[in-house]
Amino acid sequence: MGNLIKAEFRKTTTTGLWWGLMIPTVLMALGWSLGTGAIFTSVGDVMSSAEAEDLTTMLGVDPSQWQLSVFGMTRSINVATIFPMIFGGLAISNEINRRTITTTFLTAPTRVSALLAKMVVYVAWGAIFGVAIVASVSIGIGLTSDSSNLPDAGGWLALAGVGILSSILMTMFGVGVGALMTSVVGTTVVLLLYMLIVENGLHFVLASQDLPEIIGFLPNGAVNGLTGSVAASLFLSNAGVVPDELVEVVRAFAGALGAFDWWLSGLIFLVWTGLFFVGGWAATQRKDIT
Repeated sequence: MGNLIKAEFRKTTTTGLWWGLMIPTVLMALGWSLGTGAIFTSVGDVMSSAEAEDLTTMLGVDPSQWQLSVFGMTRSINVATIFPMIFGGLAISNEINRRTITTTFLTAPTRVSALLAKMVVYVAWGAIFGVAIVASVSIGIGLTSDSSNLPDAGGWLALAGVGILSSILMTMFGVGVGALMTSVVGTTVVLLLYMLIVENGLHFVLASQDLPEIIGFLPNGAVNGLTGSVAASLFLSNAGVVPDELVEVVRAFAGALGAFDWWLSGLIFLVWTGLFFVGGWAATQRKDIT
């Protein structure tokens, strides 16, 4: 198994796909964190100003306790994890499409061992992308946020942990879709179209119909809830007394509207990932290599 894993790592590192997607991943994570960090810092400054004092007094909130940077972190992580998802989908569909997977199946003791090696490698790549995303986001947020608005070490570790987990799951989700579709172009289009347009449209419709709880069961809603729920919890735990009517607003800012607790959101997305991954696994197992 060790040799198979080494071979799979060599296969992924000898192509330009990993760094071709790592560069935009880092740029996207850094750019979004710089932008969202600046925006939420401005929001905090406005809410803490003398002009907004009457409003905050009426709402019963204290903006000086708001750690708005956690919203910028989770939003930036969620956007950047699109790239490890695309990496997983392109890597496996490219291998199947070009029949380089044939060599793997012919040299491995069994197809099961070959696919297990691939799973280990893609999990590792998901973690590598996740570390790069979290590091880039942390730099961007740190540069644009006041120190008082930043989470403490425990909060940062919590967001970093779910951010890396989100990247791993998104990579495996992409692998499953890519293995099922086998088309490089089709995999890319379907993943981007669904995650960025179709489901976001569904979110808008469900929210307008007062059915936000369904959002948490959808793939993008679940993976966003994984990080968003942690960000919302961190914010609420440090914000003092927050009126009940504002809690859902906070969760919406964090990207967790309709989502469940982080562990349940992660479990729901894990089920989605498992469905596509097992489906792709089964399709690859039956594939004719001649």
